[in-house]
Order: sequence, then C-alpha cells, then structure tokens
Amino acid sequence: MKVTLFVQCLVDALLPEAAEGMVQVFKRLGIKVECPTEQTCCGQIAFNSGYRKEARIAAGRFIRIFEHAEAVVAPSGSCVHMVRRYYPELFADDPKQLDRAKRLSEKTFEFSQFLVDVIGIEDVGASYKGKVTYHDSCHLLRGLRIKDQPRRLIKKVRGVEMIEMKDPDRCCGFGGAFSVKYGAISTAVLEEKVAQIIESGADTVVGCDPGCLINMEGMIRRKGLPIKTLHIAELLGRHA
Repeated sequence: MKVTLFVQCLVDALLPEAAEGMVQVFKRLGIKVECPTEQTCCGQIAFNSGYRKEARIAAGRFIRIFEHAEAVVAPSGSCVHMVRRYYPELFADDPKQLDRAKRLSEKTFEFSQFLVDVIGIEDVGASYKGKVTYHDSCHLLRGLRIKDQPRRLIKKVRGVEMIEMKDPDRCCGFGGAFSVKYGAISTAVLEEKVAQIIESGADTVVGCDPGCLINMEGMIRRKGLPIKTLHIAELLGRHA
C-alpha cells in the first residue's frame, strides 16, 4: 500500500516533527510514502472566514493534486474534516467537481484514524517513557467522531502511563481565527485546559491537531511548566 501525505499548513510551518513522525511510522510498517511538494492549503482558513470563492480555488487545487492517491493521510483532524465535510458543500452546484470531491473525501483520513480503522494497527512499535494525557481536539472528536483510536495507539506505546485529564474533550481555546479575533476569551478557555493538564499529573500532553498543541504549548512555556507537548505522530515515531 502507498499513502500520500497531506502536510497541513501549521505542520509545514511550525511543527514539522509531526510529518517526520508519520514518515517514521509508515516506514516502520513497510508502507510506501509520497508527499507532493506542490501541495498548499486545503482552504479551511478562507472557508471559516467566509471567503467561499477563495476556499473553492484552494479546494480545487487540492483535489487536482490528491485525487489520484490511493489514500491521503494528514496529521490534522480539522483539515481532514474540511475535506470530508465541506468540500462537497463547496461544489454542490458543480456536479463534476462534486463527484471528484466526494471520491477524494472518501479516501482522506486523519493519521490515527488511518492506522486503527483502515489498516487495523494499534501497536506501531513505539517507545516513550512518561505519564501521558490526551487532548480531544474539537473537529477531530465532534466532526470526525474520532475518540478511541488515538487512545488505543497511545496505550500500546512501550513505557507510557496513560492518564486521562478531567475533561479531555474541553476546547483549548484555539479555534483557528477565533484565538486571534477573541483573544481574551481564548486565553480564559486555555487557562482552564492547562489547569486540567497540571491536575492530571502528566508530564506530556498528546494531541492530533497541531493548532491545539501549539496553543497549549505557548501557555505551558509561559508558565514555565515541566510539561511536554507532542503530536501523536511524534510520539508514535519514537522508537527505542
């Protein structure tokens, strides 16, 4: 089998370790990987800001680049949700493009979803020593209904002690443009999330969406806390 990686914007710019982790895992599993260098944004930022024309342009380019892939895998629940849920909506008035969008959406997967649900693997041979808690990002959980898959993968990592925080599905306050437009509210929400991470006693917080992780890491660093933030692909990519 061969997977084609969609390296989401935040991963490309700020968290390349997540993409590297995916490559390490797939190589360990003997799965061929390709990553089109011409790929760009999926259009989610424009779509969420109300710029549908611009979002259609980005979506059309995404479809052209990825439609011939056997499977498209991304380290971001929010971007996968964009492709699966909103691409068909963007092209509802264009039957030809709508058909292409639907076919692509059916073979586009978030990383943990692909491992557990598509190829049926939970133990990828990873090792990490630490107490790990998991954050459920909003689009991943509520949009894609992905909850157990990341946890099952984490629990199979050798050396990990899995600890659930009080409300793992509570928003971290990122929300993309929301954190910029409503900074005070975003910060208040994030304060509550970080307090729960501290209360859990974990030394590492793992998530599947780079935006949430970058947001949480910012406050964790500002508070000087001895807590690491890891994308699940970074965690699974680690091998003794």
